[in-house]
Amino acid sequence: MYQRILVPLDGSDTAQLGLVEAINLAKSLKSRVRLIHIINDATLITPYTTGSAFEVLLRRAQDYGASVLQAAEAAVRDAGIAVDTQLIEANGGLAGDEIVRAAVAWPADLIVCGTHGRRGIRRLLMGSDAETVVRQCPVPVLLVRARSGKT
Repeated sequence: MYQRILVPLDGSDTAQLGLVEAINLAKSLKSRVRLIHIINDATLITPYTTGSAFEVLLRRAQDYGASVLQAAEAAVRDAGIAVDTQLIEANGGLAGDEIVRAAVAWPADLIVCGTHGRRGIRRLLMGSDAETVVRQCPVPVLLVRARSGKT
């Protein structure tokens, strides 16, 4: 059924909940998992960011993304599941759009992702990558919400 499960990770507690759910599904379905982390370089640019400062910030973002993927990959491997990782640089694009592109390109059968469940003005101001994925993605999406009111 779902043989290729894509799991976007950002290092948050809600992303971790999505990972746990994906591991449980992959175990029972004998699926393969692809873990992705997206770096949006546009968020690194400020009026004070010079060329060398941007390079330092980008390297830190890459290192952070690699560490998030490495920890998650270990957890998936420890569960006996086939896994690979992908670090994606969005170059100013939205993370939700990049997740959809990655799902189509792989191609994924299912996306499992944590969602903060923001509402109202917080959703309006911060946007929702999960909402973008649900609206645009041609494959099923399983959203795992934060528990006990965490955002």
